[in-house]
Amino acid sequence: MSGTEASRADLARALGVEVSPALLEQALTHRSFAYENGGIGHNERLEFLGDSILGQAVTVMLYRENPDLDEGELAKRRASLVSSVALAEVARSIGLGEHIRLGRGEILTGGNDKSSILADTVEAVIGAVYLDAGADEATAFVLRLIRPLLTNPERFGAAMDPKTSLQELVARLGRGAPAYAVTDTGPDHSKRFHATITVGDEVVSSGSGTSKKQAEMVAALEAWTILHAASTPSEAPAQH
Repeated sequence: MSGTEASRADLARALGVEVSPALLEQALTHRSFAYENGGIGHNERLEFLGDSILGQAVTVMLYRENPDLDEGELAKRRASLVSSVALAEVARSIGLGEHIRLGRGEILTGGNDKSSILADTVEAVIGAVYLDAGADEATAFVLRLIRPLLTNPERFGAAMDPKTSLQELVARLGRGAPAYAVTDTGPDHSKRFHATITVGDEVVSSGSGTSKKQAEMVAALEAWTILHAASTPSEAPAQH
């Protein structure tokens, strides 16, 4: 067995589900790698599909398991569980980053641990599972990934208003107010915004999105997750 085959076998065990090698490879292929390798297939269509499967599985699970919650609270919990920060946490827990195929530029800027790339890849893998194993297996796969996140109910409030939640958290911790720096790349019709959050002298997090507001919210939720975990080490997720 080659090194790549062994690596993919390790990933399959971490995922706990069988996916055809070709589909899994596509799910792990970022567009930056595809462009540098002759325009081969990448994972964005699978990501689109996986996003839908993820949302449905989480919505049905929350509806069935929380009969006393109203629509607003269910929406809050769903938003938290399908956020880029939550999915990136899932990706890190199974070591997904090291398997993603990235272009040279993304590798140099730490793309294997960027929350946006990790989250997108999780969705692409979900899409691959759906195509290869069917709806029931894909739903079961989603719930296996997501359930560990339910152990921290505070994340639900943070997901709804991450900037306010972060402001309140740093105040409780006696830290300085978070400062946001936003840059953008790409043509006017297809800009990507990148937000970086600094607390005091420490760069805490970053996030990307299709608008300044979205990028800031992604970065704020990641900062809240990082600082909350650091302030409550007994509740921090296990690192792999």
